[in-house]
Amino acid sequence: MNQLFGSSADAAGVTECDVLIVGGSLVGLSLASFLGAQGVNALVVEKHQGTAIHPRAGHFHLRTIEAFMSAGFEPTVRAESERQFDPDGGINAVESLAGREIASYIGNLNEGVEAFSPTKRFFMTQQSLEPILRDGAERLGAQLNFATELTSFDQDATGVNAEVRNLNSGETRRIRARYLIAADGNRSPIREKLGIAMNGHGLLSKSITIYFRADCGPWLANRNLGVIYVLNPDLRGFFRLVRDGSSGFLVVNTVGDVSKPEATNVAEGITVERCVEIVRSAIGVPDLPIHIEDIAPWEAVADVADSYRSGNIFLIGDAAHVVPPTGGFGGNTGVQDAHNLAWKLAMVLKGKAGESLLDTYEAERRPVGALTIEQAYTRYVLRIQPELGMEGVQPLVDELSMEIGYRYNSSAILAGDDALDAVYENPHTAKGRPGSRAPHIPLVRDGKPLSTLDLCAKDFALVAGPEGDAWCDAARSAAEALGVPLVVARLDRDGAVADPQGKFADAFDVGPSGAALLRPDGFVAWRSKDAAVANVHVMTHILTTAMCIDPAKAKADAEPVTA
Repeated sequence: MNQLFGSSADAAGVTECDVLIVGGSLVGLSLASFLGAQGVNALVVEKHQGTAIHPRAGHFHLRTIEAFMSAGFEPTVRAESERQFDPDGGINAVESLAGREIASYIGNLNEGVEAFSPTKRFFMTQQSLEPILRDGAERLGAQLNFATELTSFDQDATGVNAEVRNLNSGETRRIRARYLIAADGNRSPIREKLGIAMNGHGLLSKSITIYFRADCGPWLANRNLGVIYVLNPDLRGFFRLVRDGSSGFLVVNTVGDVSKPEATNVAEGITVERCVEIVRSAIGVPDLPIHIEDIAPWEAVADVADSYRSGNIFLIGDAAHVVPPTGGFGGNTGVQDAHNLAWKLAMVLKGKAGESLLDTYEAERRPVGALTIEQAYTRYVLRIQPELGMEGVQPLVDELSMEIGYRYNSSAILAGDDALDAVYENPHTAKGRPGSRAPHIPLVRDGKPLSTLDLCAKDFALVAGPEGDAWCDAARSAAEALGVPLVVARLDRDGAVADPQGKFADAFDVGPSGAALLRPDGFVAWRSKDAAVANVHVMTHILTTAMCIDPAKAKADAEPVTA
């Protein structure tokens, strides 16, 4: 698949686009999809011949699935996931699959999540997910070019000049893009050329992933096992097995005596024969027939980039942060980077938001990236290598707070008296605080169920209580004057958008005349507990701040609407 070569260019032989994404794997395809859902057609180049050929990834978090839901992919993705894996598996540690269970980190992946999200967590291979994202991205207008590599780039004040090469034909093409997105992985050549350093805990192990076939079914029966950590004298790592136990992969982080430095150099000199021994030890059956399909060496690293932006170039995914797989944060954090950045790029490109809105990408996502590498490292130490010691290790943050409790603090968040100087807050207590992900409330519109998160899937949404007419009227007037796309919903028991359980006031910690402004990524930009200051001038200030519009350009001359 290659749409770029053979396509038309301008008279100078240059193809122009708004957004050039370098990297067409999980994160790059997600960004292309999210942009497409916002009406922006990205151009994607990926050096590999197609989507992932190995399972990789595995555990997808609530916030990631909510992002897929906003682009319309969630039903397809979920159906494929449930075909492969038990959706409610746990995360456990064993001496071996057939041996003693050591610990249970999460008993049931989805226990209690229905109170917090319209979706559920699931397991899925990247090998199965990427084709769904590829098809969705193309359907939404992305131009995908596999077997194509970036060979050079430079930027000026208004955009980026790039040259790419088709790896099959050798043909080159020049591209002029308004923005370039580096989704080119943990060794990111773009990041290196920009001179952006990575810092954190550095290299933890030279690990391997063994892809194999074996009959593990007898030891999975009647056990709620999703991610299976293996800790024994031969190895430390974890399994992911398909539903019937006939195949899977084993990640190996250490082998042998962990007091010796070579224990973490698993990849050096690895052979198929040694991999058979390791897999048999992990399963706990010495003579079990094993077929090794592939061996993939990789480095377990916990680092974050010093900057996520350089001019018109942005880093996302592994180019911005690299984490060990403990906790499943890597791909999830990358997809959430893409979800944060996509609507901002779209709003700026459409002239709806100010250019400085793009500055909030780094301000919001880099602190989350730094938190994530620390939490992945904490889990690595606790689950894989306690010998590293607890000095400098951050306390463990619970899974729900990491998935939907991380917070944004930037110039586009109007926190006021609700300001909280923290990167995360437990969703039980966040209650719609500006900077937090909006609480999920079960709603009904035209007889169909939806969530508060559905209201802001593409545009800003002003949600108000049953007595919040003043905020609704002010929001409509301000949005019309500014030319800002805005969904306005007054939530009462039986209105156009009904809150049949009457949960809005408690969920957002506001009164019946209160309101909140939700961003297209599902985060709360602002809230008011009542309508005491509800008028067009106030609402105009809120919208211009949330979208970083120059106040001098705002049309704020409408008559105020009083409570």
